[in-house]
Order: sequence, then C-alpha cells, then structure tokens
Amino acid sequence: MQTTAAALTMVRDDAFFLKAWVRYYGDILGRENCYVVNHGRGQMVHDLAEGCSVIGIPGDPHPNFDMKRWRLLNNWVQGLRAYYDHVIVGDVDELVVIDPAAGKTLLEFLKGAPKRQVMTPVGLEIVHRIDIEHEPITDHIIGPRRYVRAAPHYSKPCIVSHGAKLARGGHFSEFDKLMTSDALYLMHLKYCDFDTYVDVMNRRNQVTEDVGVPVEKAAIGRHWFAEARGEDRAVFEAFAELPLQNGFDMTWLRKRMHQSWQQRGDGPFWQFERPEYRAQFQLPERFVGVI
Repeated sequence: MQTTAAALTMVRDDAFFLKAWVRYYGDILGRENCYVVNHGRGQMVHDLAEGCSVIGIPGDPHPNFDMKRWRLLNNWVQGLRAYYDHVIVGDVDELVVIDPAAGKTLLEFLKGAPKRQVMTPVGLEIVHRIDIEHEPITDHIIGPRRYVRAAPHYSKPCIVSHGAKLARGGHFSEFDKLMTSDALYLMHLKYCDFDTYVDVMNRRNQVTEDVGVPVEKAAIGRHWFAEARGEDRAVFEAFAELPLQNGFDMTWLRKRMHQSWQQRGDGPFWQFERPEYRAQFQLPERFVGVI
C-alpha cells in the first residue's frame, strides 16, 4: 500500500469533474488513497467515487460555505499528513499534472520530493475554443481540448507536507517559501467545455439563491453569484481573441511568481502577484490523454 500521496476534494453534484478527478487520481494514486467529501451525501457522488474514501457531510445552504469548507479541508489535510508524505488538496475541477517530458508519474515525482514543504504548481486554465474545437469530450479532456491560458490565480499551494494552513479557496499558504517545479502544473477545468460550464453555473447560481444573502454578506466565491456571471457564449468566444504564443515554456511565469513573493499584508499568509495575462498556448502533443 502506497503512503506517499493522497488526494482530497469536496464535491456536490459535479459529475463531469468528479469523473475526471476520480479517473485521474485513482489511476495514479489508487482509489483507496483518494478522499472525497460528499457535500450533501448525494448518491451520484457516492456511486462515481466507488472505491475512494467517501466522507458524507450535511449539505444545507450556508452563507459561510467557503469558510466552513476550507476549515474542514485544512483539518483533513493535517490529519492525513499523519499517514501520507504529501496531500494534494483542491477543488474537484483542479488537477495537478506532471509534464510527461519529466519521464515519471506524479506519484514517482512525489516519492523523490522533499517533505515538510508546500509545493505550488503553475496554474493553467484549459479553455474550450468553441470556434475550432467541435469534438465533444467523451473520456479524456486533453485531446479534444488543446488550448490553455496562463492562470496565476490558480497557481495554488496545493501539495502539502507541512503543518501550514491554507487560506479560504486554497490560494494562499502560511508556508513562507515558494516551492515550484518546472514539471508541475495545476490544470483548472472550469472552462474546458461550454455545455458543462453552463450546467455547472446554473447549479452554482441556484446554490447562492438558496442561501438568500447578497454577495457582500456571504463567504462564497463571487463567481458563484448570477450577477457576476456575464453572458456565457461571449465568455468562450473571447478565448479566441487571446494572442497565441509560440511554444510552451512557463519559465517566465514561475520567475515572476518568485520575483513578487511576499507576505500578504500583516497576516500569516504569503503570496505572489496574480495579474491576468492575455496569452494562450497550445499544449504539446505529449499532454494528449494525460487528463
């Protein structure tokens, strides 16, 4: 039984992303080392996560949803650290991917990684170019989808082998050193498929409507609220307008992360600058089928 790494997420209803999460981490780490918090104890989550360690919790709407969620995830991470060298934690639409050019699996990479640290993969958002990508996603995502945009907002400190706490949303850590690797990426899947995006946003808007409080009074991501949504097709059409860069080299992005590394205000967390870059890249052929 491997004790190098576990993966942890919390999910409610997101079948598309949960299938990808379970398939990906289950194949690499073993499903028994995948921990799924089933928010609302839904049967669909229970069924799709068969073979994983499923933790059922109540699912009543709450204005402090994100705060409660990350308090639970932080505590679970630290508990699992007593049994694993590393714990990968994040949303169900986020997957830590190792560049196939590294010549090893994610598990093999983590077996050789130092402990007592927090690692931050570079964030990349897989985007659905609806103008040219007409093939539906039937199993693997990379293949039908080949374009990504640089996403510092999703360069998250998500591989934990230290007692450092993560901030709500998982964007910041108390660990005061920025640990990156040329081989690691955090692939954010929110925009990987237009139809899935519409379905997910409809359900998230309903959650915030059920909570019944305005965005400024809720500890829930602003992007869950209908007023922040915008027009769906226009969001995806805009991806075609991002300048396409030559090659695939994120050295510049890691360098900027390190150059801007600093304490976040007077609090315990650390951060780097997270500007929006108007750039897209085509993933090399070696990534096809990884997710």
